Amino acid sequence: MSVQTELWQGQFDKLFIGGEWVKPSSEATFEVIAPATEEVLARVAEGTEADIDAAVAAARTAFDSGPWPRMELAERIAVLTRVSEALTARQDEVARLISAEMGCPITLSTRMQSMGTRMLLDAFLELAPQYQWSDIRRSVTGNALVTREPVGVVAAVVPWNAPLQIAIIKLAPALLAGCTAILKPSPETAMSAYLLAEIFEQAGLPAGVVNVVVAGREVSEHLVRHRGVDKVSFTGSTAAGRRIAAICGEDLRRVTLELGGKSAAILLDDTALDVAVPIIRALSLRNTGQVCSNKTRIVVARSLRDELYDRLREMAVSMPVGDPFDPATEIGPLVSRGQRERVESFIADARADGNKVLVGGGRPEGLDRGWYVQPTIFADVDPNARIAQEEVFGPVLTVHTFDTEAEAIEIANNSDYGLNGSVFAADPAHALAVARHIRTGTVELNGTPAGFFAPLGGFKNSGIGREAGLEGFDAYVESKSYGLPQSLLDTLA
Repeated sequence: MSVQTELWQGQFDKLFIGGEWVKPSSEATFEVIAPATEEVLARVAEGTEADIDAAVAAARTAFDSGPWPRMELAERIAVLTRVSEALTARQDEVARLISAEMGCPITLSTRMQSMGTRMLLDAFLELAPQYQWSDIRRSVTGNALVTREPVGVVAAVVPWNAPLQIAIIKLAPALLAGCTAILKPSPETAMSAYLLAEIFEQAGLPAGVVNVVVAGREVSEHLVRHRGVDKVSFTGSTAAGRRIAAICGEDLRRVTLELGGKSAAILLDDTALDVAVPIIRALSLRNTGQVCSNKTRIVVARSLRDELYDRLREMAVSMPVGDPFDPATEIGPLVSRGQRERVESFIADARADGNKVLVGGGRPEGLDRGWYVQPTIFADVDPNARIAQEEVFGPVLTVHTFDTEAEAIEIANNSDYGLNGSVFAADPAHALAVARHIRTGTVELNGTPAGFFAPLGGFKNSGIGREAGLEGFDAYVESKSYGLPQSLLDTLA
C-alpha cells in the first residue's frame, strides 16, 4: 500500500487565511516527497506575495479590531485547551504524518513530534496564569501600573525537523498573550501545518488569529519585512537568521532567533560509560541527527578514550537504519536529497582532510530508495577542523580527547555556537561545577533534560532570545507603564 493512502488528506490546494480555506493567487505548488520512498505525498499550494499580504491583513484585522486580544486570559486558555485535546485525540495521526513527510522514526515521532508537541502546549497552558501580566510599583519618584501587552502580529517561520513542536513553541505563548499570527511552515513538512490549521479551526479560534501560508525563500522574505508584522520569530539556520535579523533591523522590528548548534558532551574521567553511551545514542543522533540541540561533539577524558571507542562502534552498528514506520528503526532517512548530499559532502571533506572514520561513513546496504546515510563517527578530531566547527545536521559525530578539565571546557567552548551541551560525571555536583563554565543556553547534567518549564535558546551564533518556560512569553509582549494618581492606585491595589 502507498504511504500516501494511509495519511490524513488535507485541503492542500488551499491556504488558511482569515479563518477560511481560500484559493491561492497562483497555480504554483510544492511537492512534499516522502524521504523514505521518494514518492510524492502531496502537492501543496505555493503562496505568493499577494497571499502573504492577505494573511497579514487578516492577522492585522484580527489583532486591531477582533475579539482575541480583548478576551480574558481564561478564554484564550479554553480555546488552546481544546487544541491540546485534539492533539491528544489525533496523536497517532500526527506522528504518522510527520514520519511520512520528513522521515522521523515513528517511535521518536510519537514521543517527540506528537506527544512532545502536546506536552509543550500543556506546559504553556499551565504557566500562563503564573506569568506576571501586570504589577504595581510604588516609589518616592512615582507610582506605576506596569503591564505586559501583546506585541501584535507575529510571523512564525518554522523549519522542517520538528514542524509542529516548533510551531507550538512560538504560537502558544503568542496566542496566550493575545497576539495574532502568520505561520510560515517549510515546504518539506507543509502537510502537518495544514493539519494544525484544521485543529485550530475546529477548536474555535477566531478568524484571522492564525493564518498558514507555505512559501519559498523570496516570498518568506516578503513576510519578514512586511510592515504589517510587528514581530518575527524564526527557527532555522544561522545563515538565514543573520539575513532575517538584518531585514528586521531596517525597521527595528522585534525578532527572536533560535538557530544552529554544535553542542558538546563532556565525559569527565569518572564518567560511567554504561550511563553515558545510551544517552549519547538517544541525544546525539535523534531524528537522524537533524536536531539543533544534539550533542554532536563528544569530548572525552583520555583515560576513557579506548573503551569509549569500542562502545561507540557497538552503538552505531546496533542502531537499526531503515523504514521510519518500523518501531525498531532508530536512524531514518534524511529529509531530502539535498540534505543527504550536504551531509555526504561533509563526510567526504572530513576524510579528505585526514580525519579518521571510526564507524560508518557511507550509505547503508540494501536501501536503494530513500535518502539514507549510515551513522558516522570520526575519531581523534582536531577541535578546529571544519567537521567539528560547522553544523552538519545529520547522523555525524566527532570525538575529541582531553587531559585536564580546563582543556575539556576550552574544547566545548571552541565554537561559534552555544545552544546546548552535557557534562557527565560520577558526582552531579562536580558536573554542575564544570557546566557553569560552558557558554551555552542549556547544559544537561548526566543527560538530564531541563524540560519545557525551562527557557530554551542559545549564546553566540545560536540565536537571540529565549523560548519555552515563563521566559517564552517575554518574546510576545511589550512592557507598558502607566503613571497612577494616588486615587486610582488605591482602587487597583
